[in-house]
Amino acid sequence: MLSAFAKVFRTPDLRKKLLFTLGIIVLYRVGSHVPLPGVNYRDVQACVDAATKSGGLLGLVNLFSGGALLQITVFALGILPYITASIILQLLTVVIPKLEALKKEGAAGQGKITQYTRYLTVALAVLQGTGLVATARSGALFPSCPTAAGIVPDHSILTTLVMVLTITAGTACVMWLGELVTERGVGNGMSMLIFISIASTFPGALWTVKQEGQIADGWLGFGVVILVGFAMVALVVFVEQAQRRIPVQYAKRMIGRKSYGGTATYIPLKVNQAGVVPVIFASSLLYIPALIAQFSNSHAGWATWVTQNFVRGNHPYYVLAYFLLIVFFAFFYVAITFNPEEVAGNIKQSGGFIPGLRAGRPTAEYLGYVLNRLTWPGALYLGLIALVPTVAFASFGGANQLTGTSILIIVSVGLETVKQINSQIEQQNYTGFLR
Repeated sequence: MLSAFAKVFRTPDLRKKLLFTLGIIVLYRVGSHVPLPGVNYRDVQACVDAATKSGGLLGLVNLFSGGALLQITVFALGILPYITASIILQLLTVVIPKLEALKKEGAAGQGKITQYTRYLTVALAVLQGTGLVATARSGALFPSCPTAAGIVPDHSILTTLVMVLTITAGTACVMWLGELVTERGVGNGMSMLIFISIASTFPGALWTVKQEGQIADGWLGFGVVILVGFAMVALVVFVEQAQRRIPVQYAKRMIGRKSYGGTATYIPLKVNQAGVVPVIFASSLLYIPALIAQFSNSHAGWATWVTQNFVRGNHPYYVLAYFLLIVFFAFFYVAITFNPEEVAGNIKQSGGFIPGLRAGRPTAEYLGYVLNRLTWPGALYLGLIALVPTVAFASFGGANQLTGTSILIIVSVGLETVKQINSQIEQQNYTGFLR
């Protein structure tokens, strides 16, 4: 393994890309600790520890921002507005014919969709930044902290406007940094920034587990969390690499004196075809009732019931609703992102066929049948990954950071990055990073 790492840095092109990526990561982490203008930094730090331990409704956003949200820094929103904009554009592609036509145009159409994603990211940053500033001004960002009302001492319109513009500019800067990593660095830039944001919260979360442990001075709980984490990593690696390969045979054609086709390939269908998107959808949807109950300041029966049952991540009602939503969104996302009829039409146009099936509608029905069979274990796997670590870690503390979602994202991004590094090394040395 040490020789493999040495081989990476001996390759000039790859070494430049890795150093460039590390430089962007350093800039991103520095920006995540720069306080927002108009914020009382001492009061914020006094409230962060209690809010981190008790959880809260903004835990998912705080996770994707690497802890910058609760500290109200320049990069407070992190990369989440871009993720939301990308998912919205991907869903609208199925609904709006113009976007669907752009998607089929290749690189030019994809560039146009990317431009729309940037505009929507800035709009979402303005909206979410305004909500964050309003929440911080009212003291609702840290409801259990006595000094929360003094986080933003100046409530003037000018100060509020500067804070919102700074948060929006920080989000645009994060988006730009991610695109720079994609173009000049290693791996997908946006995924890499998410990876760094989540990984940066792990040491503090593990230490919290140790400090809050009651048995053997906290080391027993610490060891259990480590073992559960390694088991989840092994499961994620196994399932993320699993795929069903549908064989496709292309007929041999004679054009003039040359023959074309006659090759065999396959369509790779992953067990987890939906990725981490269903987990994000389910988490976001479950936050809505709790947000409404918190900001309504109502003492009615429904508000009390929501606060008691849908705020704690280990409550049985929350766990059941979370699991069912993940399964639903897994089927929903796969249905809108993979069109069996379109794939069958492309195979037919290229002169291919699946052995034993006629081209056209029978092929589309077969692909839909296989996809439905694969989505069930993929959806159950996502629910297991999202819930088991959350419930287990909640028993030992540190549940906000050490969630199944974070483990799934970190392992998935790590696998894709290693694959890209491996392919670039093979081009130079004919032997890969992993053997």
